[in-house]
Amino acid sequence: MERRISAPLSEEVCKSLNAGDNVLLSGIIYTGRDAAHKRMIETLQSGGELPFDIENQIIYYVGPCPAKPGEIIGSCGPTTSGRVDKFTPALLKKGLKGMIGKGERSPEVVEAVKKHSAVYMGAIGGAGALMAKCVVKQEVIAYDDLGTEAIHKLTVKDMPLTVIIDTKGNNLYKTGKEKYKSL
Repeated sequence: MERRISAPLSEEVCKSLNAGDNVLLSGIIYTGRDAAHKRMIETLQSGGELPFDIENQIIYYVGPCPAKPGEIIGSCGPTTSGRVDKFTPALLKKGLKGMIGKGERSPEVVEAVKKHSAVYMGAIGGAGALMAKCVVKQEVIAYDDLGTEAIHKLTVKDMPLTVIIDTKGNNLYKTGKEKYKSL
């Protein structure tokens, strides 16, 4: 089933999504890779405030390439989500509702997704140019010293994604394999 959803995400929308649903996402999302996640967690541990209000937000695990002249953003395909798994439960606890990346997540992340009624969505790996076409506006909002790993605020329109892990802990990577084996 394909659905149109908007960011930021409400808990109600998160709970209505099921692993395997195809969605077209529009709205504001934030980028963050390993270095940015590490810095955000260090900030929280030292009692500081995150560079954006994370409540109900989505983080896209990407380090966008620099834009060519006349373009909004360069190629922006997803990075492997497991790289930030050790940081993710703490951000979900602070109110993060959605994550976009590629690849499987740790059991700890799956449990935190369930506990905090969040969703993990997959983007197509290797399709960074396609994903860039969905970005209608972008700006660096924090950690500009990290270069491409800085936190960007993106406005996206109709970004094609698939729900991988839903609020109930259903995991498309597991159910998909089981379905294939039963054929």
